[in-house]
Amino acid sequence: MNSDLKESGSGARKDDAAPAAGDFVAASGFAPNRWVKLNVGGQIYATTIDTLVGREPDSMLARMFLQNGSMKPSERDEQGAYLIDRSPRYFEPIINYLRHGQFVCDSNISVLGVLEEARFFGIFSLVTHLEERLGQQETPLGDRPLTRNDVIKAIIQTSVITELRFQGVNLSGADLRKLDFRNINFKYANMSHCNLSHTNLNYCCLERADLQYANLECAQLVSVRGLCANMEGANLRGCNFEDPTGVRTNLEGVNLKGACLESSNMAGVNLRVANLKNANMKNCNLRAAVLAGADLEKCNLSGSDLQEANLRGANLKDAELTLMVTPLHMSQAIR
Repeated sequence: MNSDLKESGSGARKDDAAPAAGDFVAASGFAPNRWVKLNVGGQIYATTIDTLVGREPDSMLARMFLQNGSMKPSERDEQGAYLIDRSPRYFEPIINYLRHGQFVCDSNISVLGVLEEARFFGIFSLVTHLEERLGQQETPLGDRPLTRNDVIKAIIQTSVITELRFQGVNLSGADLRKLDFRNINFKYANMSHCNLSHTNLNYCCLERADLQYANLECAQLVSVRGLCANMEGANLRGCNFEDPTGVRTNLEGVNLKGACLESSNMAGVNLRVANLKNANMKNCNLRAAVLAGADLEKCNLSGSDLQEANLRGANLKDAELTLMVTPLHMSQAIR
């Protein structure tokens, strides 16, 4: 008998009804053997935390339930199932892959469709497998996203005295973790859902790049130029933005709505008129940061250091400001 179950929305048993709100604990308290329900496009799946986390701990699904809480679980339906607005047709091969490590797909399901969903959820081992399986035959060469191997090959073949540019290049969903991208130009590049954890992006140009839901956990982002970049929902937990020489990282106008920046060193960062609505900035070092005109509505700034930060004209409506290292009145709130 399978250890994980799938059930239709109408076939839920009475004893599977959603428990009272008080019975649930925070994401940091989820036990590996705990069962959870996922409502994917109206189809109910029952699985364990261990299945979601064990094989791909950096994926979006894993981050919803990992103990570090880098991404909050989604809303739940009346049965207590976590709502995920994706196609169940392509999700079923993905959850089965997380269960047993093998890709099994019915003949009437598009492998390309499963690949796109795997990129969305950040299941990078499956992405690599499906890209090799497809052999890029279903996508024109000029339109397909570059893979990790493509990027490494370009870096190796480029002289150290030559500027390397990925300007406007499609890198969506690529597994680029732990690579050295110092001084590379990614302006206008599509890097959505990329895995850039522990990557060195110092002195890079990320101007107007698309980094939606990318994983940049513990990345080095010293003196990055990210003017108007789209980082909505990205994971930037534990990143370092501070340049010891005093040069500011420029993220003016960046979209960080719903992003996780917890415990990041952002001293001196320019976040003027940035969108930080619903962002998690707990325990951040924001000393001398420029947040003038920024939208910080419902932003969690608890435990952060805002000494000498410029908050002139910032929207702090419903922002969480408890346990501040520096009292808010000591920041440059009014200039």
